[in-house]
Amino acid sequence: MDRTALARKNLDKRFALMREVPMTVPPRGWIRAIREALGLSTRQLAERMGSSQSWISVLEKAEVTGNTTLNSMRQAAEAMDCTLVYALIPTKSLSETLHHRAEMRAEDELRHLNHSMQLENQGMTVDNLSAERKRLIAELLVGSPRKLWNNK
Repeated sequence: MDRTALARKNLDKRFALMREVPMTVPPRGWIRAIREALGLSTRQLAERMGSSQSWISVLEKAEVTGNTTLNSMRQAAEAMDCTLVYALIPTKSLSETLHHRAEMRAEDELRHLNHSMQLENQGMTVDNLSAERKRLIAELLVGSPRKLWNNK
């Protein structure tokens, strides 16, 4: 197994566990929810962060609208004795994503190939198309996955 495939397999295991824990952001954001749960006022959090009280209000609003930075979130987390966890969690396994991409690429190639063959009155049968589709997918999944992402 090559390095990329091994890394993908290891990440898929980690992501599988993360997908099992549904995590929704509180309506008013994590910073405000945790700050209020800890009984911290905006002034107290500002002091702990070395910033102004008005900045905390701006930060809390920016979190809700998605306009804050990871650095600001990390600073707020640390000021409340929390750890910021940042992750991109694929909706399906990375292997499934690659297989799906290979299927799409194979379909594109077959569509062009079959169209050309039909123009020459040599269109492929359903069985031939199915077998060629499987062969193309397997071929696309061998080696580096980078070729799957080229637009041709």
